Amino acid sequence: MSNQFAPLKNDTFLRALLRQETDYTPLWLMRQAGRYLPEYRATRKGAGSFMSLAKNPDFATEVTIQPLDRFKLDAAILFSDILTVPDAMGLGLYFEEGEGPKFERPLKDEQSILDLKVPEEGSLQYVFDAVTQIRRTLDGRVPLIGFSGSPWTLACYMVEGQGSREFHGVKTLMYKRPDLMDRILRLNAEAVASYLNAQIDAGAQAVMIFDSWGGALADGAYQRFSLKYMQDVVSKLQKEKDGQRIPCIVFTKGGGLWLEQIADIGADALGLDWTVNLGQARERVGGKVALQGNLDPAVLFAEPDQIRKEVTAALHSYGKPSAGHGHVFNLGHGISQFTSPDAVSVLVETVHEVSRQQRQS
Repeated sequence: MSNQFAPLKNDTFLRALLRQETDYTPLWLMRQAGRYLPEYRATRKGAGSFMSLAKNPDFATEVTIQPLDRFKLDAAILFSDILTVPDAMGLGLYFEEGEGPKFERPLKDEQSILDLKVPEEGSLQYVFDAVTQIRRTLDGRVPLIGFSGSPWTLACYMVEGQGSREFHGVKTLMYKRPDLMDRILRLNAEAVASYLNAQIDAGAQAVMIFDSWGGALADGAYQRFSLKYMQDVVSKLQKEKDGQRIPCIVFTKGGGLWLEQIADIGADALGLDWTVNLGQARERVGGKVALQGNLDPAVLFAEPDQIRKEVTAALHSYGKPSAGHGHVFNLGHGISQFTSPDAVSVLVETVHEVSRQQRQS
């Protein structure tokens, strides 16, 4: 596998995740390939639908590379969706314009949960083909990130049938029938670990677990139904491929209360949302893990001078990087579709410029 890929020219992102010294703070953006880019909108229109885009390796490669051609980002992330796994489990993923993802066959009764199985071999091959094609097309430019939703976050969509604000369905199941909830989460953890390992085999150089809805849980329930199963996934991941370390990032949106506990599950880095103070987070986790984040995406609606000010404040909040500590700059969640690409240019340039100055001071 290693012989088919070009040597890596910019490993700053990987070095930061492994808490090694870097010349500057690397950055990438959650949802960096998305609707805020006119070139993405044009490609999606040509593809006809989101799923046509995601399931075609040529299209997936094209949109993954688009933000890298526009901005000096330090990592690419596979263009896909967290719900590919439950789709491959037979739940029937589809997208309604303006309403987001939905499932044709959500888990609405005990029998549907008992019938649930991990994805059949080959059902997600289109994702792995895309990973390999993207890695080849990158030609060593920057590392490629693979990803999955967390077992809990996938379960939220699988039970609710779509996104939710209150999570009545999944929380009712969790409290009334924890045995059935555990069955879903066990299968999800098995599927997610297998899925991420297959992405690593296909060429992903780092992986990230998105626990988008972990913050919806109460203390105690979070550890029981989300963190436990993420730890299970992390324990099963390949740590090396072709002699290279494969770092793992975990991100619980709304998880600032539990940083120390998340840092103990074996991942290399923690993603932080914008509610967390970077400097305090660094003190709390010490040199145990690298940190990723965490600018409020809404900052990018401000004027350029204010964007520079907020980015600089975030970098200074983390403090001067040192060996044994690592920081990857990112947003606290996905970039808004209404963001101006010019604002992203200001963000990228400021992170690189100010973080270089920090190291020289």
